[in-house]
Amino acid sequence: MSPRKLQKKEQTGELTPRQAMLLGLIVREHVRTAAPVASGGLVKRYGLGISSATVRNEMARLEEMGYLFQPHTSAGRIPTEQGFRYFVERLMEEQTLSPEEQRTIAHQFYQARHRVELWPPLAASILATKTRSAAVVTAPRAVNIRYKHLELISTHGRAVLLVLVLQGGTVEQQMLVLDEPLSQPTLREAADRLNRLYNGLDAEQIAAKLPLLPPLERELSSLVVSMMRRLKEQPADEIYHHGLPQLLQAPEFAEAEESSAELVRVLEERSLLQAVIADALSPNVAIGSVRVLIGGEGKWNELQACSMILTRYGAPAQAVGTIGVLGPIRMAYGRAISVLRFVSGLLSELVEETYAPVVAGDRTVDER
Repeated sequence: MSPRKLQKKEQTGELTPRQAMLLGLIVREHVRTAAPVASGGLVKRYGLGISSATVRNEMARLEEMGYLFQPHTSAGRIPTEQGFRYFVERLMEEQTLSPEEQRTIAHQFYQARHRVELWPPLAASILATKTRSAAVVTAPRAVNIRYKHLELISTHGRAVLLVLVLQGGTVEQQMLVLDEPLSQPTLREAADRLNRLYNGLDAEQIAAKLPLLPPLERELSSLVVSMMRRLKEQPADEIYHHGLPQLLQAPEFAEAEESSAELVRVLEERSLLQAVIADALSPNVAIGSVRVLIGGEGKWNELQACSMILTRYGAPAQAVGTIGVLGPIRMAYGRAISVLRFVSGLLSELVEETYAPVVAGDRTVDER
């Protein structure tokens, strides 16, 4: 059962220490059982040293304040969105991953460290498995597209295949037709000269060199600049997700067809996810900072039955991406945030290693 959306109730000050303690226990019990929490069960399970009647009175007060609600007269209480928000901001303790879990996850990324295209699906799989939620991941997107090397392959007559490789592993190909046929050794020499000249440069730095080049190299370089500028203007890459089937088995979605349909829509509609990510993680949000969206935050009707936790990874001057988990509002937030922080840190290290400026001697090659 999902926490209903209540009208905001007037607050009467801070929670007392006992009320805060009880709210934290109620959230943890509801996360564990997916059921309303009764006063007697709390007293028995946690040995509170106070009577069930006292706990009921405090729970009634928490309900008046908007932190709990009672789905049925004879039932226990369930945290509201406001209750979960208070828990996340004031009471939650992050659950550190065990050393064994950390080693296993780090080893998986180590094996894929040279395969940028494998990072998003691997991260999505690990996040979904470790948090028992659905995971969303975007590939690292270079802040500034930088040249690594190109190859020129003679195909037929004057036709040549240009293969452009960028820092981070992106590969682009384009056919061009030269004014006259050239041998493969000649094409290789031209490519070698450009590779020595351009390694680590961005499109504008390459464009600045065009007037100084001989005709063939100027023609090739103009095409390279166009390809790099086009890539920079493209929208964000594909959003990878994993774990939807297991998430749909959660009581909140298995028993509510409308909520499960909304969940599927959230994960399948790329434009919606892009909008949520862009709103939650504005450019001024630091790498590794975690944003928690509970019940759509009043902005996203499609997320009313869900919570989403998002963070960025990468290096601000090199490349950045996003990872997150999506689950019921009854989510194990401490565990999910810990897993996200750890995976974000590993991905950030890989980005720094893969997208770092190429160094020549004591100077980076992109110095002007």
